Amino acid sequence: MNLMSVTAPASIPSPPADFSSISLGPLTIHAYALCILAGIILALWMTSVRWKRRGLPEEAVWDISIWAIPFGIIGGRLYHVISSPDAYFGANGDLSLIPQIWRGGLGIWGAVALGAVGAWIGCRRAGIKLSTYADVGVPGLLLAQAVGRWGNWFNQELFGAPTDVPWGLEIDANNANFPDGTAPGTLFHPTFLYESLWCLAGVVLLLALDKRFKLRGGRLFWIYAAFYTLGRLWIEILRIDDAEMVTLFGVTQRLNVWTSVLLFVISIGMFIFLTIRAKKDTNTSLYLPGREPEAETGPTPEDHRNETDEQNSAPVSSASQPRANLAETKNEDVNPRKPGTPGTAK
Repeated sequence: MNLMSVTAPASIPSPPADFSSISLGPLTIHAYALCILAGIILALWMTSVRWKRRGLPEEAVWDISIWAIPFGIIGGRLYHVISSPDAYFGANGDLSLIPQIWRGGLGIWGAVALGAVGAWIGCRRAGIKLSTYADVGVPGLLLAQAVGRWGNWFNQELFGAPTDVPWGLEIDANNANFPDGTAPGTLFHPTFLYESLWCLAGVVLLLALDKRFKLRGGRLFWIYAAFYTLGRLWIEILRIDDAEMVTLFGVTQRLNVWTSVLLFVISIGMFIFLTIRAKKDTNTSLYLPGREPEAETGPTPEDHRNETDEQNSAPVSSASQPRANLAETKNEDVNPRKPGTPGTAK
């Protein structure tokens, strides 16, 4: 009997170019945009679930997110344009490409920075601390990043150096992103997949740490920043796409590499600082000062007294009056106490 051997594919295929966009009459739907949208939806879902578990007003998370999301998208695009300026301001640059985010190009740190500005505006309006929104939202943010990175796969962009690993990524030789002078059929590191898996691992880590230590005051956000930059550092070094190069201390690296190093150091420092401060600070409110919701109160002692007075003032028939009360009334009629005698209230 002939046995057929089954072998696993020695590479990861890229989707056909036609898959990067779908035309529906005058409407064109881009796979990259769908990945970003799917990530945003999942992030909002996870954030709303965690928000509700904190006992925070449910409508506030949507009010804040309405500010944070558009600010984040604009910030992400601006960071990408600044960190990869040649395509827009170079010799053959095209400024009209700047608003075309569906073609790819959103820098996460620009998204986080300007998104924080939008979140701050929303938090001020809702009376919520920015640190509260940040701690609740960062697991969802990492989930959005994990999903959004698959947009790079559809666009066949932002891949790593050539490799012969079994999970190497195939890139069409006629694709504009295929490196010049590279032989067709060359495989590349699938950095989009590395980052997606790294982000998913980060979601699990953040949820576990938050459940175990109940991190507040922005500390979970800075753990996110440290974790993500640590992964982004080695992933960024693998990438070969065009980027702004910066030389520091005699070492020339991509701008995002130096940004990751700087933010990693800042994140560790901020986490230590906030942890020390948390031990001294007794204010654990999730709200801005003076914006705490009013506590619900039950009936006061005064309410009970008024209710008792109303009941006592109601007419009561002698048939239904307790015998003890009748006896007490009779005794008081027969032997009334004189003022000042023992037992009389003064």
